[in-house]
Amino acid sequence: MPARRVGIIGCGTIGSQLAIAVDTGAVRNASLASLFDVVQNSAQALKQKLRTSPPAFSDFDDFMKTDCDIIVEAASQEAAKKFAAKVLRAGKDVMVMSVGALADKALLAEVLKEAEKSGRRLYVPTGAIAGIDAIRAVRHLLDSVTLTTTKSPKALAGAPFFETSKVKLDEVKERTTIYEGTAADAVRAFPANVNVAAVLSLAGIGVDRTMVRIIADPAFTTNQHEITAKGSFGEFRFTVNNVPSPGNPKTSYLAVLSAIECLRSVCDDGMRIGS
Repeated sequence: MPARRVGIIGCGTIGSQLAIAVDTGAVRNASLASLFDVVQNSAQALKQKLRTSPPAFSDFDDFMKTDCDIIVEAASQEAAKKFAAKVLRAGKDVMVMSVGALADKALLAEVLKEAEKSGRRLYVPTGAIAGIDAIRAVRHLLDSVTLTTTKSPKALAGAPFFETSKVKLDEVKERTTIYEGTAADAVRAFPANVNVAAVLSLAGIGVDRTMVRIIADPAFTTNQHEITAKGSFGEFRFTVNNVPSPGNPKTSYLAVLSAIECLRSVCDDGMRIGS
């Protein structure tokens, strides 16, 4: 299999770690073709850290002219909404990290349609949770799925939810449930915090039936995700306590590692483990 040429949209925490993984050879059979960030300084700063010094762009059209086989969106839900279908339409595979964008059913339908028309693929890493293979295996037997996410108030700061909520994070002094609702609403209210809710929904019973509870706990130093799934098959319970990614408490380190592993499986198809 020829080496896959990788382009990266977004040069923040996850995009930088992915770029470094490809650049250092941690992802076999892959080369780093180009970088894109609307903030030119971010792309240039990342470029300076890389051995291969790939071209860096702040103009998306120029970025798309580079020779890439797969482009990884590692920027934001807005970036995923704006660029995912365009990447597929251009005949390139796309990996979407900001999976919450795909909770929009119209966008998901558009992206899947473009993938089918172009013969290219949409990849979705499992992110900061476990058990997705098991959820997929029993999706037709599921009655209910609940995700409970617990983070420190600092890790939740800046979410759109707080623009209209009466909850004041700096006043949270003990374990407090601040949100309960559907995954569809959760990914809009907390776009940088619960992409895992979208992954879980895509694997299982959908964004309207997957329930999400978000807890702020000042005593927490990890990002915890607990999944409970029930159905005629029995019951699953998975709990993951993730160390926050260095430099970004909103992102679990496992999300970064999951992205690297997903890219590794795309680029090196010698063996696939799991569904």
